[in-house]
Amino acid sequence: MKIFLILGVLLVAQCVWSLFDGIRFLKRVRKRRSSPLGSYVPPVSLMIPCKGLEAEFDANLERFLNQDYPDYQIVFSVASTDDVAYRRLKERLEGKAGSHGIGKPRTSLVVAGEPEGKGEKVNNLLRGIEMSDQSAQVFVFADIDATPSRDWLRSLVAPLENSDVIVSSGYRWYLPGEGFASRMRAAWDTSIATMLGDHKHNFAWGGSMAIRAADFRNLRIAERYWANTVSDDLALTRAIRDAGRKIEFEPRCLVASREESSLWEFFRWSTRQIILARIYSARIWMLGFAASLFHCGTFTWGLVMLAMPRATASQRAVVATILLVVLLLGAGKGYIRTIVARELFAKEVSSRLSCYWQLSPFISWIMLADFLTSIFTRRIEWRGTVYELVSPDQVRILKRTGK
Repeated sequence: MKIFLILGVLLVAQCVWSLFDGIRFLKRVRKRRSSPLGSYVPPVSLMIPCKGLEAEFDANLERFLNQDYPDYQIVFSVASTDDVAYRRLKERLEGKAGSHGIGKPRTSLVVAGEPEGKGEKVNNLLRGIEMSDQSAQVFVFADIDATPSRDWLRSLVAPLENSDVIVSSGYRWYLPGEGFASRMRAAWDTSIATMLGDHKHNFAWGGSMAIRAADFRNLRIAERYWANTVSDDLALTRAIRDAGRKIEFEPRCLVASREESSLWEFFRWSTRQIILARIYSARIWMLGFAASLFHCGTFTWGLVMLAMPRATASQRAVVATILLVVLLLGAGKGYIRTIVARELFAKEVSSRLSCYWQLSPFISWIMLADFLTSIFTRRIEWRGTVYELVSPDQVRILKRTGK
């Protein structure tokens, strides 16, 4: 009982800290949204790798083509002309689809080919950079399944006016869909999103990140960090940390995403995120594993103590109180995510947003299962290709299905 009390108090303290961290996240989101847009608008090359047609492919494409930004180029890249995304992009960029022309940005469509020794997405990005304008002062990277606001590009680039900031990054914000797996994905992934903030431990996210072109070259990102990798963003994060520089989180560049899937597909997706972290950010993986193991282990110990026949009524009351406080604090952190979703994506508000706090008790257990799985495998499947992540600088491509 004494040991459990010590662990239980520590767990409650961890949950209290997490709740206050969530409050700080909400305050930062509100502060940045209420501040004026930056005036730093250098020429930009925006790289968007594509494969297949996402549910909102056309709508997101229009958003990227109509950013409130004075001088930018978009380079779309695909691995093959057989990709349906290639045909759709070719039609749109040639003005054969839609009610109006291309619009302000200069556009290019690149066929990168199938890579060896690196991820297809990374290969697409590298080919996109080769096609970028020589005048571009900033490289921006985005995912076509993200839904950017009209001022997304301006907001993402603005922090780079500060020379201490090397990378500016947003993050995805999964909105709950109709299925249970979609809601679980939303609760799981936003628990990671709220780790970002005004501190030195931020990480870049490939669907919404910007870096000055000169810094990209000086740090030798393409040659050293992207030459043999699957993860563009975690490899970039490693480069910035190796250089002892700063990644700035920009809350205005949180972008809405949504995806329906089965529970098995969700688990494969969540496990893939943790495997990538294990290979490309071992310190974060170890800290996350320790936190999940501590949370679930202490909670399980409490449940066992409640079931022990020799436990007294007062002991059960103490244990039950600790476990209830842990659950309530977790739900409180989840409710903060509900508030963030409601304020950022007002048009998407629905009763499903309650999943952020209602499903919070399950997140640590799913995380623990992901961490345990990642111990025993280095293989991931990403967009129809199976990779074995041998090390941060070595990748084997085991299978391509073309999907």
